[in-house]
Amino acid sequence: MHRILFVCLGNICRSPAAEAVFAARAAAAGLAVAVDSAGTGGWHVGNPPHPPMVAAALRRGYDLSGLRARQAVVGDFTAFDLILAMDGANHAALEALRPRGHATPLALFLDGVAGSAPRDMPDPYYTGDFDTVLDLVEAGADALIARLLHRG
Repeated sequence: MHRILFVCLGNICRSPAAEAVFAARAAAAGLAVAVDSAGTGGWHVGNPPHPPMVAAALRRGYDLSGLRARQAVVGDFTAFDLILAMDGANHAALEALRPRGHATPLALFLDGVAGSAPRDMPDPYYTGDFDTVLDLVEAGADALIARLLHRG
């Protein structure tokens, strides 16, 4: 089973969307996964995802309503096999949190997406473009599933 953590800034838009989309698509592909999401900041701990993200995801069949924000912690580097940041700033924050000598892979979520996808996923909390972010999340989830199925 693959244990994967998706991380953005507040854990109310990008990372909960990635968690829900990846879980649904991995299940459909027959891939055994345990997923979670977190934020590098603690402002929204305990809160549900941002309502416009919940609505946009629900229109595509993804239910984010049961998710609650949490902050990334040092123990995540032991609890997960792979940690995926939504952008470079969150990647850097996670590297700063990483325990010395710990080798858990940490990467940008969109690095595996072919074509013209950006490396940093835009934050719809600020841009208001939830549908484009969901397009990127779906592309990232599909690319990750393909890599995991290929590796076994």
